[in-house]
Formats: sequence, structure tokens, C-alpha cells
Amino acid sequence: MASLPIDATHGSPNSSTGAGDTTFGVNARIDRLPATRSVWMVVFLLSIGGWFEFYDLFFTAYVGPGLVKSGLYSTTTASFFGVSGLGAFVAASFAGLFIGTFFLAGLADKYGRRTVFTVSLLWYSAATLIMALQTTAPAINLWRLIAGIGVGVELVTIDTYVSELVPKHLRGRAFAFVHLVQYSAVPSVAFLAWWLVPQKPFGLDGWRWVVIIGALGAIVVWAIRRRVPESPRWLAQQGRAAEAEKVLQALEAKVAAQYGRALPTPVATVEPATTKAAFREIWQPPYRKRAITMLVFNFFQAIGFYGFASWVPTLLVSKGVTITHSLLYSFVIAISNPFGPLIGMAIADRIERKTLIVLSAFGIVVFGSLFATQTSPVMLMILGVLITLCGTLLSVGYHAYQTELFPTRLRARAVGFVYSISRLSAMFSGFMIAFALRHFEVTGVFALISVSMVMVMGAIGIFGPRTNNRNLDEISQ
Repeated sequence: MASLPIDATHGSPNSSTGAGDTTFGVNARIDRLPATRSVWMVVFLLSIGGWFEFYDLFFTAYVGPGLVKSGLYSTTTASFFGVSGLGAFVAASFAGLFIGTFFLAGLADKYGRRTVFTVSLLWYSAATLIMALQTTAPAINLWRLIAGIGVGVELVTIDTYVSELVPKHLRGRAFAFVHLVQYSAVPSVAFLAWWLVPQKPFGLDGWRWVVIIGALGAIVVWAIRRRVPESPRWLAQQGRAAEAEKVLQALEAKVAAQYGRALPTPVATVEPATTKAAFREIWQPPYRKRAITMLVFNFFQAIGFYGFASWVPTLLVSKGVTITHSLLYSFVIAISNPFGPLIGMAIADRIERKTLIVLSAFGIVVFGSLFATQTSPVMLMILGVLITLCGTLLSVGYHAYQTELFPTRLRARAVGFVYSISRLSAMFSGFMIAFALRHFEVTGVFALISVSMVMVMGAIGIFGPRTNNRNLDEISQ
């Protein structure tokens, strides 16, 4: 197959004198690719990398009872900002995530998606391993914060990477698949916690083994990640047309061989501009409205999402369930995590992205309110599963959505900025949930979650633009 040369400089295809000699840019060439095995393999490799980030992100909930049992932490504290309470451990996690997303996510716009992708993994892995060996609450909090910085950078980079490597007709399904793989980490960590936390294998607290397993596994994935190419959209935007051409030629050759016939003809579209972006551009039209919308959305979605996901075992204990049984019930609930993205793969490119987000948030309000009133173990598990399905569908929708709202030249920086507010609110949500649980019990916790989800529905439903099946840089015009 003859490759189509990249026009990395111009915002539209160049027309030459010869008929049929029109050249197309990187966006046009990627967006015309069919969904073959090679395209899905790239998505899979990225999602496998994200598996360990989700493992790290969600073990907060499942090692919590073990941290309390070991005497290092208490469930609640006398003061709002007590460092020895479980809320402080949750807060340290999200403080690190905030630093990573707000201050460092933009490094992927400067140094490339692939480089930052790898470095942030090594950062997180080393810090998590050190954290597992600490013996005091303040030391654990410190290394949890440092590890969170790496995870924060990684999550933004993965989202940016996926959005740029897949064609527009596949973005929704690609993000759903990434989340399917990533969320399979949740039942895995829940099972390990259920098995290990009540024990002390070789004299070491079970919660430490859960943490160590995640840290060591990430090193294995690092070798796999080297097979993922740099984003050709980013290369073209940087003016590195020859490198982008090389990546695209290799991908097109593989896709064409698997497709069994000539690739579809590219359609002229808007291409990545080679101009450099400044942070202030986020506050210029049309990005200003989008940034404010996503800041409001992310602030409240984190309270609603992590208010349940990070506190499942503790909430169950507060409803009278023993630690051992709470971890078992939490494992049953956690098994449902991959099923939300599985549903997303069937509907993500058929339902407008903003509609999926609004409906998912509404489901959390309804099922969360019912959860707060139940005492039956069966109903608690059923409603926990339904809340989890809605939460994962919400995650599938918004992770794809916020990468679509900004241009290639500042995508990682902008996404990191708007996403960082969710890390900040999640950090304080640990204290808010602990406060609500102490004074208003589980009912108060879900009242807080419901109010947050209503704000999510309003922000996206009223102010969010439509993005489905549209070219990335076209959406940003």
C-alpha cells in the first residue's frame, strides 16, 4: 500500500496540480482506519498499563480495614484533619494525584506521550513499594502522596494517548475497552485484600502484601509498554513530520494487511496546528467555557464517585457488617466493575457522550439513596453492584469526553488541569465522608453523594458540547 504523506504544517489538505494527488494530514489518516487487530492491540497495551494504576487507585478502599486493624489508623478522628485517621490516608492519595495532574500532566505535551507514560510508571512503582514498608501513619501518608503524583500523571497521559491513537468512530469503544481492562484490577485487589488483609503471611501485615503485589507487577508492564508507538498526532503537532510518517506507515501497513483490502479514502479535516500552546489559551474561547464546565463537573464527580468506591468496606462495617464479611461483600460488589465498561463498549459510540454521563450520574443518585436505607446483605450487594455499574459507565463517558474538548497542542495540559480539581475534591472528600459518617451515619454520606451527582448532571447536561464521532481538532475549533 502506498502511504499518504503527512502535511503537518497546514490545517487542511494541500491540493496539488495532479488529480488524486491530494495529501492528507495525520488526523484524516488515523480517522479513516478500520477497527482491526492492530488498532485494538495498541489500545490493549495501553489499558494493561493502566491496570496497575487502577489497582493502586482502588486499593485505598480495600486495605483501609487492614490499616485500622493494624493500629496504624482509626476509622474516624476527633479533629477534621487528623493525620492518623483513615481519611488522612485517602486524602494523601488524592493530594498526590492532584499534584501530578495539575503540575506535571502537561509534561506529556512537551516531552511526548510515550516518554511520560513510562517515567510516571517507574515513579509510582518505586514509591508504592517504599510505602508498603513504612511503620507509622505519617510516613505512609507521605509515600502514598509521592506515589499518587506518578499515578496522577499516568492516568492523564493514558487518556490523552488513547484519544490520539484511535480513529474517531472508535473513541467511545476504545475508552470503554481500556476501562474494562483497568477495572478488572478492582475485583483483583478486592480478592487479594479479602484473602490477605485478615492474615500476616511470613509475619508481614496482609495489607502490605496487597500493596507490594501491585508495585512489583507494574515493573513487568513497563516492558510491554515499549511496544506502544509515540502518538503521531503529537509528533505532527511538534513539527516532527518524518517521525509521524514513520509511525503512521507502520500502523497503516499492519491495518491494511489485516483489513484485506485497500484502506478507506481519508476525508479532508482539520489537522493539528504546529503552534505552541500557552496555559492562558485554556481561558480563551471556546476553551474557557469548556474548562469551567469540566472544573465544576470534576469537583463534584470525585466526591460522588470516590465517596462510594473508596469507602465500600468501611460503609458496610458502619451498617453492622464485620470486617471479614465487609471485605467479602466488597469483593462481590467489586466483581461488577468490569461490567460497566463492557456495557459501555456496546453503547459508548451510539449514545452521545454527555447523555451517557448524565444518565450514569442519575443512576448513582437513585441507587445510592436506596443503599443508605438497606440492612439486608443481599440488597446491600445488589445496590452496591448497581452503583458501581453506574459509576464505571460515568467514568467511561467522562474520560473520553474531556480529552475531546481540547486541541492536540494542549490536550494533556488542559485535561490535567480540569482533572486535577477532582483530585483536590477527592482529597477533601475523605475528610467530608468521615465527617458525614461520624455525625450523620451512612444516610448522610449518600446525601452528600446525591447532591454531588445532581451538580454533575447540571454541568454536563446544560453546558457540555456534543463530541461523538467528530474529529479531535475539529471539536476544538
